Amino acid sequence: MKKSALSLAIIAALSLGSANAATVIKIASLSPLSGGQSDLGTQIKNGAQLAVNEYKAQFAKLGFDLQLVGYDDQADPATGTAAARKIAADRSILAVVGTLNSGVAIPSSEALKAARVAMVSPANTANQVTDRGLANMNRIVARDDAQGPAGANFIQGTLKAKKVYVLNDKTAYGEGLAKEVEKALKAKGVAVAANEGTEEKSDFSSIIAKIKLQNPDAIYFGGIYNQVGVFVKQLREAGINTPVVGGDGLDSSELATIAGAGANNIYFTTVAAPIEALPAAKTFAANYQKAFGKPAQGFGAFGYDAAKVVLQGVLKAVQTNKNKLPTRTQVETAIRKGSFTGLLSGNVSFNSVGDRKAATLYVMNVTGGKYKLSTSVAVKPAKQ
Repeated sequence: MKKSALSLAIIAALSLGSANAATVIKIASLSPLSGGQSDLGTQIKNGAQLAVNEYKAQFAKLGFDLQLVGYDDQADPATGTAAARKIAADRSILAVVGTLNSGVAIPSSEALKAARVAMVSPANTANQVTDRGLANMNRIVARDDAQGPAGANFIQGTLKAKKVYVLNDKTAYGEGLAKEVEKALKAKGVAVAANEGTEEKSDFSSIIAKIKLQNPDAIYFGGIYNQVGVFVKQLREAGINTPVVGGDGLDSSELATIAGAGANNIYFTTVAAPIEALPAAKTFAANYQKAFGKPAQGFGAFGYDAAKVVLQGVLKAVQTNKNKLPTRTQVETAIRKGSFTGLLSGNVSFNSVGDRKAATLYVMNVTGGKYKLSTSVAVKPAKQ
């Protein structure tokens, strides 16, 4: 009898614990956490983690245990798509913060489409990311057709270049950005000596030889910091001090480290504001340093903002569902149609295809390995 009573007591206690257990709600981050682009990808994940930490108590009051799950896409479309399928299979994941690379975002969002898992990107700029009209794909940064002309305006207006050599890294991101720059330069009467694609990562001697022959006033490279940093290092070692301009793929402190003594006369447009350009980011930067032992960068701040959009969207969906666990479809709708406040980069709302209705681009200069804000410009997507 005593044994039976004890057993019943244990069962009752377990049942009570189950009844009181919080329902788990997960959001996922999807970005490169290993490989050559892990510096930016880790910033995105860490920024998202800080947002989750801030919102945990608010979710707990509603009976939910909020968690972040980080997935490593290795900046590779196939790896990212495989991770997206795992995300879709985990029904406790209601939305995704990511990705870094447009070439990963495009197939990953397709893989998540049928499961109605919303994505909010802190980084993707390729036009095709949102031009496909997917209900689950959103971004809080400007598009290539805004970033490309901004880069071209800087090259023609500030650098006064009359001839430009254009390179791209043969990815959806790099090719798309270089195409927009080339189009905008030609519209301004600037000669484009070439628009050459390269997947080279270690020996740029043949490209540098061609650049020497062309003697351009500026070089534009649509690519990522780990590749462009090596190119710049070798370019300077070859005695060429021509300005090198790029997009937000150069927005990493690792660019100067890789370029070494050659980290001079480099400019890049970026969709992720430098921390010092965000008045509201002082507390975030301090929290980031304390949590992760390193300084926050622009993509950390935008990972944080993208996660806050997701979390506010989930909370709205909870409210719509009478404080019960919402469906993925409810979250998807709440994110696309919502207005989001309290973000480091300003208020966010999306147009019908998931583009941010108003964004800002920044132009950074790297000289002596130091990063300095040159200018900023407000932009809107071509399609509203």
